[in-house]
Amino acid sequence: MALSIFFQYYLMLIVMISVFHLDTTDAQTGACYGFLGNNLPPPGEVIALCKQHNILRVRIYNPNPQVLEALKGSNVSVMVGVENENIISIAHDPNLANSWVQNNVLKYPNVNFRYIAVGNEIAPDGAGSSIAPYLAPAMQNVYNALTAAGLGQTIKVSTALSMGVLASSYPPSQGSFKDPSFINPIVAFLSEIQSPFLVNVYPYFAYISDPADIDLDYAIFTSPGAVVKDGAYEYQNLFSAMVDAVHAALEHAGAPNVEVVVSETGWPSAGGTATTIDNAKSYNSNLLKMVKNGTPRKPGKPLETYIFDLIDENEKEPETENHWGIFLPDKQPKYPLSFN
Repeated sequence: MALSIFFQYYLMLIVMISVFHLDTTDAQTGACYGFLGNNLPPPGEVIALCKQHNILRVRIYNPNPQVLEALKGSNVSVMVGVENENIISIAHDPNLANSWVQNNVLKYPNVNFRYIAVGNEIAPDGAGSSIAPYLAPAMQNVYNALTAAGLGQTIKVSTALSMGVLASSYPPSQGSFKDPSFINPIVAFLSEIQSPFLVNVYPYFAYISDPADIDLDYAIFTSPGAVVKDGAYEYQNLFSAMVDAVHAALEHAGAPNVEVVVSETGWPSAGGTATTIDNAKSYNSNLLKMVKNGTPRKPGKPLETYIFDLIDENEKEPETENHWGIFLPDKQPKYPLSFN
């Protein structure tokens, strides 16, 4: 028994050391690493590809053991997702949260865990509405489990939400949340534990939903000048306007100090409207430049951002979903892109 306790303490110590050394680079950008493809390279090769191209932050949507093993000893940090289907059970039973942390964090010493994202795009309306009431309690239980392991202040707990949680996003200064009973406990919890608000931001979907009123150049960062003026703030690209709408919503919700992290964004290269290699390259290359300098509401503050997707996934639907990768399955870049 004493040996078992010592071993658990040893594991916890190694994990804490790895987390304290998490920020080994000033890079603010990473990529989302999905697994829905039957022709993807092995995780070890994917992590090596990330290091080769200076992609030092990745997001995975579940605690894939092969990926976590590949991350051991690397300087690539990871955002790990708790899958939506596990949220209700974790909300009901703190022991399940403890087991999740034991099996998916403490089991992998020397991995740079950055965030635990409890669920992806849960909302009180739509397909995941039955899960929504349990999201905040599940986040609390995961946080409590990390705290019990001594990691509550070093691995941040959050949830990745969509722009659909906003009631208003235009003009950006009028950004506000809908359904306070859902969002307020989440925002209050993030403020209390000093964790970021993770949000998936897709100018592509905004553009294709209203191409008559949204100019393509505004959506892919190629407008020559300001397109939207909102009081003292001027917007030359749609991405910054969308992110600042979230900043404004947090301010209106009484949480101006909660940081925004863009947990997904990108542009597909084929399969739909305005989906070309050139447009994808323009969007992602300009995005990497823009996030270094922040948004009009947060000038000079780099915006941590994860590009979706790392590698094309050929088992997704509809067709557009197969072409978000910045790399092909053979690990060749689709176009030049610098994460330096």
